[in-house]
Amino acid sequence: MLFSEVIGQESAKGQLKQLASGGRMPHALLFLGPQGSGKLALAIALAQYLLCENPGPNDACGQCNQCNKASKLIHPDLHFSYPTVGSKAISDTFLPNWRQAVSENPYLDVNQWLQSIGAENKQGNITKEECVNIIKKFSLKTFENTYKVLIMWLPEFLRKEGNRLLKIIEEPPENTVFILVAEEQELILNTILSRCQIINVKALSDEETAEGLMRQKGLGRDEAFSAAYLASGNFNEALQLAGQQANDNAALFLEWMRLGYQGNPIGLVNWADSFAKLGRENQKHFLRYALHFLREYALLKVSGGQNRARLQEKELQTARKMTAVLELDQVEQLARLFSDCSYAVERNANPKVLFLDASIQMHKIMKSKLQEAYTGLRAALVL
Repeated sequence: MLFSEVIGQESAKGQLKQLASGGRMPHALLFLGPQGSGKLALAIALAQYLLCENPGPNDACGQCNQCNKASKLIHPDLHFSYPTVGSKAISDTFLPNWRQAVSENPYLDVNQWLQSIGAENKQGNITKEECVNIIKKFSLKTFENTYKVLIMWLPEFLRKEGNRLLKIIEEPPENTVFILVAEEQELILNTILSRCQIINVKALSDEETAEGLMRQKGLGRDEAFSAAYLASGNFNEALQLAGQQANDNAALFLEWMRLGYQGNPIGLVNWADSFAKLGRENQKHFLRYALHFLREYALLKVSGGQNRARLQEKELQTARKMTAVLELDQVEQLARLFSDCSYAVERNANPKVLFLDASIQMHKIMKSKLQEAYTGLRAALVL
């Protein structure tokens, strides 16, 4: 991938090209930014730039043998590490799947990746065996190039296994470059952070997202900007919106909110049973969407319904209707509930029990104002 093919991020591109062309390339970089911002695409573009036989001041040549291999993700000196499933799994086992997934969409999220390799309800991780395999790879000489590059996508999944890589990150072989691509800094060991130069990658602007959609999908300007606005800087989300595919999370969440408000016990039990079958990664993805909806709803509520929240039209209509019955303190309670659910899913809680309990709590939260009003009216009548 060339830098010119990466959407937006001109500041980060300039910083990386300056480091690479100036002979001051750090041995360990950490690309840190939100989902869909293009961190992985930037990492691959930098790797190709380093491996290129004839790099120019602004980009790799894109024509040499080294570029051809790097662009297809098959260069023998370009290595990848990423979350997999299985207690002893290593990335190399899933390399054909990885190449296909990234070639199709270098802006993909972890849920899409894990589902593409059949994760179902299994959670992703980067194992001890993977760390050992990385150390083994970098004990060998390069095959074709001066540089050897490792791109580790989402080092957050290393957890404490990251301690195994500290020495090789701090004292790597000559001309070895580690590029870590992360979203949540607080989940990465401080000992790893201290050994990396951090490159901050910002969320894409609506203009950059729309231009990317027009270039990649051939959308008209109005359609591209509509999807870009709803995606809120996440190009992966914009691609899904541009495809005009049904937003399953949106429909599922609105159904849950409706059932929770009604307090229909049979409906809530059936919903929880059905939702429990989706698998943990899909459940975590759903809860991220739920928190997104509440955040946008809060903005809509504060503006008196005038703010154009980053929601699709059907969601926006529902949110506007909800402003009459759901107050900001209730939104705060719901957000806390959903965050607790996400924490519990991470720790393998029983999904049927978890989400049925959450549904009951959600009903209590959403009806709390009505109960307060009823109690106040009753007290007034007694007086």
